[in-house]
Amino acid sequence: MSDKKPINDAMEHLSNIEGYPANVDIKGLPKPLRYFGFFMVGFFSLSILFIIIAKLLT
Repeated sequence: MSDKKPINDAMEHLSNIEGYPANVDIKGLPKPLRYFGFFMVGFFSLSILFIIIAKLLT
């Protein structure tokens, strides 16, 4: 379990049942999934940037 101590037994039970991820290792993902994630982050970032530039020019 992680280093965080639960507030009470109910919170510990909830975290055990829901299975909160502790650390996500990006390098441990399969390459197609990793590249898809990089593509999506890049696409949304560029889209937001283009929208901001378009709003400033109009």
